[in-house]
Amino acid sequence: MRETVGGGPTAVLAADYFASYSVVGLLTLVGVVFVAVAFGAGRLLRPVVPTPEKLLTYECGVDPVGEGWAHTQVCYYVYAFLYVIFAVDSIFLFPWATVFAAPGYGATTLVEMFVFLGFLAVGLLYAYKKGVLTWT
Repeated sequence: MRETVGGGPTAVLAADYFASYSVVGLLTLVGVVFVAVAFGAGRLLRPVVPTPEKLLTYECGVDPVGEGWAHTQVCYYVYAFLYVIFAVDSIFLFPWATVFAAPGYGATTLVEMFVFLGFLAVGLLYAYKKGVLTWT
């Protein structure tokens, strides 16, 4: 333990604690300045010549036809949400596998993972019963 003048070990811990945050703050500041300089340089160096053709909506190289608003089926969003939910949940499988391999945690983590997979199965069954998974 380091010796301090008039503060004791608590002052050392507090100094180390705030020193680590000062590093994070400094890196955040450097990142913000870097992004600001990059955007500023881009704004100063790029040519600005707006023409009517440049202001048109661009869609896969095809000239736009009709209005800018289009109706979209809600089922596409539901499929996207279901994908995101199961993709994020699958991320939890990797830490579970590493903990499962650690000695002394096998049975507990196995039960916890089956509970977790049970919740996913109930959610999938609910979506199936509601007819969300049928493509129309």
